[in-house]
Amino acid sequence: MLSTLSETEKIQEIVKNTNLQHIAIIMDGNRRWAKSKFLPSAAGHKKGVEALRAALKACAKFNIKYLTVYAFSTENWNRPKEEVEFLMSLLAKTITAEVPEFKENDIRLRFIGDKNALNKDLRQILDFGEKETENCKTLNLQIAFNYGSRMEITNAIKAISEKINKGELNIQDITEDTVSQNLYTSYLPDPDLLIRTGGEQRISNYLLWQCAYTEIYITDTFWPDFNEEALAKAILEFNSRSRRFGK
Repeated sequence: MLSTLSETEKIQEIVKNTNLQHIAIIMDGNRRWAKSKFLPSAAGHKKGVEALRAALKACAKFNIKYLTVYAFSTENWNRPKEEVEFLMSLLAKTITAEVPEFKENDIRLRFIGDKNALNKDLRQILDFGEKETENCKTLNLQIAFNYGSRMEITNAIKAISEKINKGELNIQDITEDTVSQNLYTSYLPDPDLLIRTGGEQRISNYLLWQCAYTEIYITDTFWPDFNEEALAKAILEFNSRSRRFGK
């Protein structure tokens, strides 16, 4: 926790003055955190859930409007079967347990990614979480699960092509906004800040279109150790950047 109210107010002022609305996070390092402590991977993933709770509280405290986190990629299916099954179970248990607190804290929950590959029971739980929180407004949490940006863009192209085939859209009328409106994140502003924990310097097929002009912050901190102070440090770094949006 930040030690004084003035420190919190400083971060809040930065958020306001820079119009920092949307933070995206690649939550990396759960398995390496567990390995460093001679624990099974499952322990790292469980600790990662605690870190997400802390990040949500910090975002609410700092007046961040949107938080989008990368929880499970389309490539993660290649992990050991036992780990994949554990992650599916962990998501189901977490959403079921957290929805009442999301409602109490006015947090709207939505999922981005392809739900079709998930089993029926898990899809119902995700749908339940979205439905139960649809009227919440203070903080918007997007969980990218079974998400891949190339897949997302491919699906957007298909959707646009279908509109052209139906005569609903002319090719010459396609703009960047047309593409954005056909992505999973059509209702969101593009991320202002992308945080990657765990030290790796890549974006791993995450929000490729949306992050065209996003400021990127990489920390060596493993995700399970990411906390309010770590988020504040990222925001302070963001404040030192001069955003040019390609100009």
